[in-house]
Amino acid sequence: MRVAVDAMGGDHGPSVVVEGAVAAARYADVGVTLVGDSGQLRAELARHPDAATLDILVVHAADAVGMGERPAEALRRRPRSSIRVAAGLVAEGAADALFSAGNTGATVVAACKGFGLLRGADRPALAAAVPTMRGTAVLLDIGANADCRPPHLVAFAAMGTVFARVGLGIAAPEVGVLSIGQEAGKGNELTREAHRLLRATPLRFVGNVEARDLYSGAADVIVCDGFTGNVVIKVSEGVVGMVERMLGEEFAAMGGEGARLAVDAVGRFRARVDYAEYGGAPLLGVGRPAVVAHGRSSARAVMNAIRMAARFAGEGLAPRIEQELLKTAS
Repeated sequence: MRVAVDAMGGDHGPSVVVEGAVAAARYADVGVTLVGDSGQLRAELARHPDAATLDILVVHAADAVGMGERPAEALRRRPRSSIRVAAGLVAEGAADALFSAGNTGATVVAACKGFGLLRGADRPALAAAVPTMRGTAVLLDIGANADCRPPHLVAFAAMGTVFARVGLGIAAPEVGVLSIGQEAGKGNELTREAHRLLRATPLRFVGNVEARDLYSGAADVIVCDGFTGNVVIKVSEGVVGMVERMLGEEFAAMGGEGARLAVDAVGRFRARVDYAEYGGAPLLGVGRPAVVAHGRSSARAVMNAIRMAARFAGEGLAPRIEQELLKTAS
């Protein structure tokens, strides 16, 4: 499998993305095509002595979309931007999947225009793997669609079910709607109608999931609109960081062997909740695999995201999602 990488995207410039891509080619047996300013990319590759022996290509793109730019407008003004060129390589079959840690909106627009939407998908959705007391669950949408209609949440549930099977190994995923109460009548018009529609599908729908139960394992796939999902993810990341810092301060004050053991426990806690273990969020509902990562992603997160994108291409995630969408709609 070959992954087209938007090497100019992200908060840290191409250095971290190239480092992660080299690691993916080195350790995960993934072919990588780096897209961006060829001079910068070759200079970064030169920092890795074994890069010349790995399956890494460089494709020049004269421009890049900034993190704060309006996606559609930026792509129109920058037809040779790295994300647009990378998506084009996947669309024409020169690569099997797309990865970007750059402007999320631009990545979504480029993937939708380049790959098209699957049958049964009116909207794409970004899916996040979130830790729970039972293992791992899928939350979607986390940012591709600020506003949604009830049928969109039904489609998200179908797409998330396939991702849970393929990406997380959950044989029979249970689906819930994120709402303010467990009762069917709780929530706004979107959640109430989505609840009614999901009850009539062949999916394993278990009802509403309150925010406080999101991480308890009450459901394996939790659906919501992209505005709500994005807020949930960012609040969760902030809470994890705060807890780590507060515990670190308390343990540092303890001193001795107990403090060392406590610090080790915090390290294990971080491993269980670290987004870098998954690397990024797959964009579900488009015709080819695409993974979108945090702008501040580490090299390890980039490596894992590229590996995820390649695996989804190899396992036929997109056509399997399309089958589930059509089955759910029938």
